[in-house]
Amino acid sequence: MKQLVGAGAIPGWVLVALIVVSINLRPAITTVAGVMNQVPGVFGLDPALLPLLGTLPVLAFGISGPIGPWLARRWGTGRAVAVALLVLAGALIVRATVPALLLPGTFLAGMAIMTASVLVPQIVKANRGTGWWTGLCTMGFGLGAALGAGLVQPLETAFGGNLSSALAVWAVPALLGAFLIHRAEGLPSGRLMDVEAFTTTTGDAPSSAVTSKSALPLRKQRTAWAVTAFFGLQAMLYFAITSWLAVYLVSRGLVPADAAALLAWFSLAGLPASLLAPVLAGRPVILRIMAPGLGLFVAAALLGVLMAPVELQFLMVGILGVVQSAGFGLAMALVVIRSDGPRSAGRLSAMSQGLGFALASLGPLFAGLLHAMTGGWELTFWMLSAEAVVLAGAGFFAIRGPLVSADAKKQELRPAENASTATLAP
Repeated sequence: MKQLVGAGAIPGWVLVALIVVSINLRPAITTVAGVMNQVPGVFGLDPALLPLLGTLPVLAFGISGPIGPWLARRWGTGRAVAVALLVLAGALIVRATVPALLLPGTFLAGMAIMTASVLVPQIVKANRGTGWWTGLCTMGFGLGAALGAGLVQPLETAFGGNLSSALAVWAVPALLGAFLIHRAEGLPSGRLMDVEAFTTTTGDAPSSAVTSKSALPLRKQRTAWAVTAFFGLQAMLYFAITSWLAVYLVSRGLVPADAAALLAWFSLAGLPASLLAPVLAGRPVILRIMAPGLGLFVAAALLGVLMAPVELQFLMVGILGVVQSAGFGLAMALVVIRSDGPRSAGRLSAMSQGLGFALASLGPLFAGLLHAMTGGWELTFWMLSAEAVVLAGAGFFAIRGPLVSADAKKQELRPAENASTATLAP
């Protein structure tokens, strides 16, 4: 299966389309998180179901991982992403306007987000995108999360106090993203070229690659599991934080509007880190320190948010946003730099995001249950900090071992010298 990747393409337009797509892949979650305290009254939802509301989209991520590659093989990557965004727009409207469908609509939105999300690394790899491509896409995720959390209450005010309209309006940028990604020229179809052709034309694998042999299934490749663990653990932390940070801050004495603003600040503060982390990951010396080190920084930042007085929460939430966003940027970068070609990147993306988000779905649920059981937040934050230490271990193993290959032949690289590839070089 061979195809000239990027033949006739205009990479700039592809990148713009990818950024717009990325911006749409978080507001469905953070808009609800920013007004979680209002949801029972507006939608008639039992307050006991709030942890489920925070968990549903992430659970949908874990279930729907294989859908994106499956659609891409049949319709082409651009059309698959466009269809996912159309479904997302429909789900956002339905869940906001029909209270009985709040939970099913949230689940459907999560499935649509995941379908588009798993294809982003594949498009980056196939278009020979640099670390800046991955960084701009991950920054788009963070920007979308910040816009969702920060604008939901101003939009509610603009719509005369109508929360449903403030949630449904996010279907508009989803429709724009669907149009742009469908129209962008040169998007690779699901029939990606083989690894040997990709290696020859891009220099993605250095000449020190050694003997080829039949590829193992991804489930038997330790690097694939390490990348999946890193992706899942950082996502588990992210969704636990975004689901409950505003509620925690209200319990510390902040008014809901200020708590929602700090949730938006959490995402905004991390935007530069989400851009730069994939670029820096292209440097092996930095990667060896960053992959395990980020988990330890996240653990320290979580404890800082727990212990700091209210007056310092702006600073501590900002620091947490920086290190957490850097972790997500690195997770997306690892999918690209630890795979040996676009097809492998697509398969590794589906595995790491599918299984990773299945694990991540436990984050909001367990955080909410621990809070409900104890009546406080201390145990919740300490458990999340312990998880961040495990994340450091996953990062350590993710950058070691051979590249992940989903093709008939596999080129193994020496792990120490080839922790990164030219694909993410700045």
